[in-house]
Amino acid sequence: MDGEAKRIAVIGTTGSGKTTLARQISNRLGIPHVELDALHWEPNWAEPSAEVFRDRVDRALRGDAWVVDGNYSIARDLIWTRAATIVWIDYALPLIL
Repeated sequence: MDGEAKRIAVIGTTGSGKTTLARQISNRLGIPHVELDALHWEPNWAEPSAEVFRDRVDRALRGDAWVVDGNYSIARDLIWTRAATIVWIDYALPLIL
């Protein structure tokens, strides 16, 4: 699998297992895992400015291979335009709950 194919975005609703799946893909392929929640939340659950968050995402996705998980619409353009593969987890609400 070439580097381009190793740019993977995992998206889905809250509680659907995005982070778990992304971590497993990362481990299996030996590529970095980027967790958007870790880039977004600051101490005491404070939110950074949109500019700061987008800059963090931009820097995290500069590599040739990564798997990112999360659903932050403010950074969607940065992620989806770089991803070669998007995995959309779409479970029914009763299953997620």
